[in-house]
Amino acid sequence: MASSPNHLLLAGGGLANCLIALRVRAAHPDARITIVEAGPALCGNHTWSFHAGDLSPDQHEVLAPVVQHRWPAQEVRFPKYRRRLDAAYLSITSDALRDHMHEASVEIHTDTRAMLIGPDFIDTDRGRIEGSAVIDGRGPSSSEGLVLGFQKFFGREVRTAAPHGVDVPVIMDAEVSQADGYRFIYLLPFDETTLLIEDTRYSDGAELDDSQLSAAIDDYAAANGWDIAQTLREERGVLPILLAGDFDAFWPVDDPVARSGLRAALFHPTTGYSLPQALTLADAISSRWPMNGAELAALTRDHARRFFESTGFFRMLNRLLFRAGESEKRYIVMQRFYGLSGSLIEHFYAADLRWRDKARLVVGKPPVPFFRSFTFIDEEAFLEKEGDGARD
Repeated sequence: MASSPNHLLLAGGGLANCLIALRVRAAHPDARITIVEAGPALCGNHTWSFHAGDLSPDQHEVLAPVVQHRWPAQEVRFPKYRRRLDAAYLSITSDALRDHMHEASVEIHTDTRAMLIGPDFIDTDRGRIEGSAVIDGRGPSSSEGLVLGFQKFFGREVRTAAPHGVDVPVIMDAEVSQADGYRFIYLLPFDETTLLIEDTRYSDGAELDDSQLSAAIDDYAAANGWDIAQTLREERGVLPILLAGDFDAFWPVDDPVARSGLRAALFHPTTGYSLPQALTLADAISSRWPMNGAELAALTRDHARRFFESTGFFRMLNRLLFRAGESEKRYIVMQRFYGLSGSLIEHFYAADLRWRDKARLVVGKPPVPFFRSFTFIDEEAFLEKEGDGARD
């Protein structure tokens, strides 16, 4: 295809690039937008959730057409207590976002693999597509310069034979046996007999045994007295948890191609969730469009760098969680965290901690031995010690 002005090319049809396409389309109706997706459909098979406090009122308005579920509260469960948090929780689904994309006058090329990407072109297995600027949002490719842990999960959306009795999301049920790091069950009640059950692990490795976790879901359902009448769908994921990083090694300043989503390390360092960061980047791009490839690369890199610099405290907390304590006792860290104030918890999930929040997180009886935890505070020293782990 011949190049044309005001033509945005998006490599990858996941959450981040779809939100960019929607925001650019809304702000610039004359823009030409093309998405190249290797899979058979946009958006994959996911449920993306977020806390109400993660987004601004304007961002909530943007997402309102694709929000499928909203609950007024959420719950956590730990061996020492259960707590209900009066903070709204919302979810969107792949199906809803995909339907919205097909109404947005975007050129969509599915089953099309990007072979080579430049600042203003994508070479695919079906030929070259040229445009004004390109964004690479195909998911994580390399952990160069990063030290990672992982949040991995396998989930089943099920229909129970009788009402399950869960009225709000249980974002962590850590009353279950601990395995493969910090383990918890995540529950989303879509209606009185439809429930998403996910077995989640905060682990050092990325390996995920679907059959093992599916069997664990059966055991959990049985322990709660739920008779699973039907499994409606399954989903799985391995999300990066960022322990430390050298941003310039991860994203060299001379890289000529813009990035988005996980490829840009735009995700909450501790939860791995990326919807708020994806929407914020989409807003930044739509406010500056049109741009050429070099300008867009500079904008996305600077945006990601500023987010990286602002979230160093979270990486330090992650190092304490993954390295300073015994893996089977990681739940104690989260148990202590969820005993803190509701406002601090909301600020944490929004990646917007105040100084008093940070102080509250580190004062008091530490969940891991102090002198051992102290050795994990300095990020540069940790990177040097990890060595090869930051260059995988």
